[in-house]
Amino acid sequence: MAYIEIDSDRCKGCYFCIKFCPRQLIAVSDKHNKVGYFPAAFSREREDQCTGCKTCALMCPDTAIEVFK
Repeated sequence: MAYIEIDSDRCKGCYFCIKFCPRQLIAVSDKHNKVGYFPAAFSREREDQCTGCKTCALMCPDTAIEVFK
């Protein structure tokens, strides 16, 4: 099973990962990070649908996403 971890304090809220996730498993968090941005958050309820394609990590300009398989 694959999943991702997003470092919410590095995320500046560009949401490229949300736009390009082919399974739409990433959404905007309802809590802001220490800089005041609302970071992207991985849907843990649907993590079994993640294929580990790494598109989210490749699109992230802040390298805030790690993909685990």
